[in-house]
Parts: sequence; structure tokens; C-alpha cells
Amino acid sequence: MNPVIGLDVSKGESQVQAFLDRGKPYRKSFSITHDLKGLGCFLEFLQDVEKAADGHQPSVVLESTGHYHIPVIQFLEEQNYVYIIVNPLISHRAKSSSLRKVKTDAIDAYHLCELFYKEELEPYKKRGVQLLNLRNLTRQQESIAEISAKTKMQLHSLIDQVFPEYRGVYGSLYSKVSLLTLLAFPTSKAVLSVCEKELTDKIASLCTSRSESWAKEKAQKLREAALRDPFQNNLYDSHIFNLEILVKIVLQYQEHLSNIADEIDALASEIEEYEILQSIPGVGEKIAATIISEIGEIDRFNDAKKLVAFAGIDPSVYSSGKFTASVNRITKRGSCRLRHALYMAVQSGIRDSRKKKTTDEIIPRNRRLREFYDKKREEGKPFRVAIIACVNKLLHWIYALLKSRTTFQDIA
Repeated sequence: MNPVIGLDVSKGESQVQAFLDRGKPYRKSFSITHDLKGLGCFLEFLQDVEKAADGHQPSVVLESTGHYHIPVIQFLEEQNYVYIIVNPLISHRAKSSSLRKVKTDAIDAYHLCELFYKEELEPYKKRGVQLLNLRNLTRQQESIAEISAKTKMQLHSLIDQVFPEYRGVYGSLYSKVSLLTLLAFPTSKAVLSVCEKELTDKIASLCTSRSESWAKEKAQKLREAALRDPFQNNLYDSHIFNLEILVKIVLQYQEHLSNIADEIDALASEIEEYEILQSIPGVGEKIAATIISEIGEIDRFNDAKKLVAFAGIDPSVYSSGKFTASVNRITKRGSCRLRHALYMAVQSGIRDSRKKKTTDEIIPRNRRLREFYDKKREEGKPFRVAIIACVNKLLHWIYALLKSRTTFQDIA
């Protein structure tokens, strides 16, 4: 016998259906909750199915549902049961094969069992806890960075309405000393209400690593900006109140991102693949951490094409009858975070670096990748098509490096 249990997972509960063998359902479908009591009942049912199947341990099939299936997965791992996580696209295709238009949790669990016998589904290959921790950190870093960017846009808009001339005082508007200065002097009126020495002392106290002359120069620039500012008297106190709140929020985000970056670097430095990926010109610490956390163990992929498909950069193909599509876009069905990190790595790799000191020759960061990009452009490929071709090439290199545990050699 080849028993299987299908789980249709939803928020907080799952629908259960068991088969002892192909075409042999076992008992009626029922629901379990994702708590200790519900999972305990599920364990008893797993043991009942195993006894009914002459001692054969059942496999558990379930869809990937974001984070709702995590409690069930952890429970199955603790009980040493084999489980299979199915891509929702595959299970949806199996459900659509029926002519009847019926959609219930019980039917979905039933179809998952049938899918187990129709398709050659492989057991889920567990990922190491270290890489999963790294993935959680890099994803959180990306999420906070996106929110921080939106907050900075709101802050920029308010500065335009309160103190627009302030933008030229510091090289970076969002540096820590710049934001702290803006917090202390949010308007031109606040700047002009104190003397230049007081401004200098305040700026010097905010950035102790710089010299007194630098602080004096910034104080002069700040005072000149205040004199040029068109908003000498702000009509809306609400703008100033919101400005101070947004400055504090941006400072908090910067602190959180700094702490996450330190945690990522400490965790990733213990992983061999982290150093291997950074040997590729154009791949820095952040990109390397994202790539290895999204890929996981390279042994999960039998060949480079599967890794390309996982990243969603494999071309879609459409052919029917005498028609064959001439424009084939990438599928984008894989990890969007991995795809974005690879795109940024290619952009950085093909960009020109500084000139050599002895000659006027410009050297790209990744010479081999730049040569491949130029070749595609000379063939008449559009910019984005050439970039995606480079992403594909880079991913094949990454697969080879991780498999062989060697570093990238940029042959001169």
C-alpha cells in the first residue's frame, strides 16, 4: 500500500482526507485546528492510517500557503513524518481537470490525495535553520527598507513646505546628523532665533567625529539657507508637528536597519556560500546574503535549469498548431526577491569602475559579464532582454560555484 493524507490548509485550521492507496479513500474528511489539541487528534489519525495500511507510514501532501502551514510543518518534522509541499499552481491545475465546478475544503483535500498518485511528487527537502534565519532577516530588512523609503518621501514633501532651502546644507539629507539638526531647528525661524556660535556648538555635539571648523561651516550654510528660505513664518503648525514625527520615525528605521544589517553579517559570515558569492564582481554583502538565503541549499536543485526556473527567469513558451510565439517573456513564477537581487548584481557588474591610474582605459567591475552583455546588445537585443540574459548567465555561474565550492575567477 501507498497511503497518503491530503491537507487543505487555511488560517488556523486544515481539512484532512486520507487514502490507503490509489482510489481507496479512508474514512470521511474532517477538520483539525492548528493548536495542541487539534494536532494531537491529527497524530492519532496518522497512526490509525498507518495501522490500516499494514504499517506503511503515510505521506502528507499540502499546498504552500505563505505562513499558515508552518505549525503543521513543524509538527510533522517533530513526529518524523514525510511531507510534500505542492506549488498552488500545480494543485490548481489538478483541481481544474474536473468538469464539475465544486469548490470546498473537503474536495480540495481529496484532490491533493489524487494528485499524489498522478504526479511524481518529491518529499520536501528541508532547509537548514541557519539559512532560514538568514532568509527571515533579509526579508525583514527589505520590508523595513521599503517602509523607510516611503516615509522619506513624505518627509521630503514636508520639508518642501516648511524649510525647502535646508536640503543643500548637508551632502545627504537623510544622514543622522542632518536629521538631528532638522529635529533641533525644523524651521528657518528657529535657526535665526539663535546665534551662529550656538548653531556651531549644537552641530558639533551632534557629530563629534568631525572637526570644529566643519561644524562652523555647516552652521554658516544653515544660517544662509534660513535667510534665503521663503517660509519665514509658517502658517501651519501641523506641518512642523508632522515633520518632527517623521524625522523621529526615519531615525528609528535607520537604527533598526543598522541592527538587522549587523545581525545578517554576523550570521552570514558563518556560511561558506556567503564568501563564495562575494568573490563575484558586482555581488556585495547585502546581495550575497539575499541570494543564498533565497536559494537555500544548492543540493535542492539537480541542475542549473531548475535553479533558473526557481528564480522565475526561464522563458515562457507558447506554440499551438502552426503558430509559435516570437515574443517569450520570462515566467516570473519563482522567487521575486532572488530575481531582484540577481538583477541588481548584474546592473552593478556591468557598470564601469574607475579608470586605471596609468591609462585612460575604463575597466568594468565584472569584465566577463560586461563582454556577454555587449555581445547581446550587438546582436540587436533590447536593454532588458540583454540584462535578463546576463541574469541567466550569472545564475549558471552561481550554481557552478556553489556546487564546486570554489570562488569566481575573473580571467583577465
